[in-house]
Amino acid sequence: MVPSSPWMDELTSGERRGGARGKVALVSARAARGLDEDMAPLSAALRECGLDTDVVEWDDPEVRWSGFALALLRSTWDYTERLGEFRAWLERVAAQTRLHNPQPLVLWNTDKHYLRELSALGVPTVPSEFIEPGEDPAAAVNSFLSRHSCAEFVVKPAVGAGSRGARRLARTGAAEAAGHARQLLAAGRSVLLQPYLASVDREGETALLYFHGRFSHAIRKGPLLRPGEDPTRALFAPEHITPRVPGEAELRVGARVLEALSAGGRASAAPLYARVDLLSEPPGTPQLLELELAEPSLFLGYAEGAARRLALEVVRLL
Repeated sequence: MVPSSPWMDELTSGERRGGARGKVALVSARAARGLDEDMAPLSAALRECGLDTDVVEWDDPEVRWSGFALALLRSTWDYTERLGEFRAWLERVAAQTRLHNPQPLVLWNTDKHYLRELSALGVPTVPSEFIEPGEDPAAAVNSFLSRHSCAEFVVKPAVGAGSRGARRLARTGAAEAAGHARQLLAAGRSVLLQPYLASVDREGETALLYFHGRFSHAIRKGPLLRPGEDPTRALFAPEHITPRVPGEAELRVGARVLEALSAGGRASAAPLYARVDLLSEPPGTPQLLELELAEPSLFLGYAEGAARRLALEVVRLL
């Protein structure tokens, strides 16, 4: 998508002013080194706007966070296995520099219970039910299937990323689903159950990318989960990504999601970056699958000018 002229006018004006001064920490993880495809174009775009950048690991004890004008969460993709440590780190860093997205928003977004809150605020959402530690997983799975006529469904941790720990199962696999949920619950993790929507295989997911509330671009993500396949052991499941031009209905839902953040008191202003993942089932009726505000891939290489648009928003912050 070609960016709107106001965005381009602001970018030209910012370049004439020489950009902002300061150093930005692009926060990653040791395991993600070389895997974050957004890192190179974003670093280059920030430098063009007059900002120095360092790619740093979130758990590196040698990093002096107060030396950065801003810490930008990018690929901290191993946090799901170290959630307590990551939450403590967020609090520590937020006290030393600007953190984006902000700590409270990231903490809220790392747990997919947020889907229940957004649904209550009127956002059309893929049906989502949770099994909590201490509950009977077999009873919960059977209860879920009694309320949903889906041929397949998904079992995944409520705190997860990159499809790790996620399984796609036929409704005849209730016992297998309960066993997988039991393993997650034994580790103290809540479990999310969702119908597997057939549109994933037909059309893939649509991901809408926003910077400070402005739509930037969209991509299509092909299906990630295969029937009955064990969860990936990699940092994230392999993805097939292509550019996509979203429909008006998808853009309306994307705007509604961002509005709900304000209506629900989660954000007083639009977040620096947001990724809204949608599925359409039945066709033409998009529903929110996930809202990514913590460390999402932004697919900057799939839309001309996307990295520059995000860099400009960082300049505006500084």
